[in-house]
Amino acid sequence: MDADLALLHEKIDRLALQVEEQRLHQAAQITANNGDELTQLHEKIDFISQQMELQAKRAEAMNELKDDMLPIANHLIKLSIDELAEIGTEFKAEDLLFLLKRLLRDTHLLLEMLDRLEAVMGLADELQLMGKGVFNQTVEALDQLEHQGYFDFARGGMYIMERIVEEFNEEDVRALGDNIVTILTTVRNMTQPEILALANNAVGAITEAPAEAKPLSTLALLKEFNDPQVRIGLTRMLGMVKAIADQPQTGSQN
Repeated sequence: MDADLALLHEKIDRLALQVEEQRLHQAAQITANNGDELTQLHEKIDFISQQMELQAKRAEAMNELKDDMLPIANHLIKLSIDELAEIGTEFKAEDLLFLLKRLLRDTHLLLEMLDRLEAVMGLADELQLMGKGVFNQTVEALDQLEHQGYFDFARGGMYIMERIVEEFNEEDVRALGDNIVTILTTVRNMTQPEILALANNAVGAITEAPAEAKPLSTLALLKEFNDPQVRIGLTRMLGMVKAIADQPQTGSQN
């Protein structure tokens, strides 16, 4: 009997101990859950506070922007009113409506005009690229001409032109114009191969002659007349003298 009572008390103690452990475990879980809920509640409050601060900053920025834009808007409205006042009764809403209808009706023309404008812009870009190439080639060609001396020659030609302008007056230029055909004909005849060869031979003979040549005697001259080349030269000189004598005399004879 005592053993049964002792076993019963032992079971009751174990049961009481288990009940106490479960109560403590439940109490610990409740405390932990309450702590998590408090932490979440604090986080939510902090988030709401941050959002309220952001909203307040945004509202302040909008108020500052409104304060800054309000004078500008008032100025624009005043300018618009003044500009519209200058138009007066010439502008009508019907005109604006007609313009909108015209734009809508001619949309394809506007698109075609934009296409042509784009083509012109593309052509302008290509011409710009070509222009750069032509400019570079022109610069290179001018540099080559400068190295070859063409510019120096042109400056010399300008000096010659200045001398001509200084030495000749208007009457001389008119006389030159009247006789330009004769001058050009003479130049053409002088540039014939036989005339150039004759002049070259004459210049060569003059340059090759000794500077201190002794005069020939009459007998030596007669011997030179027997030379066929001398005879040909004399014949040409006589022909030239006759041609000069055939020219009309411009002066009066006394």
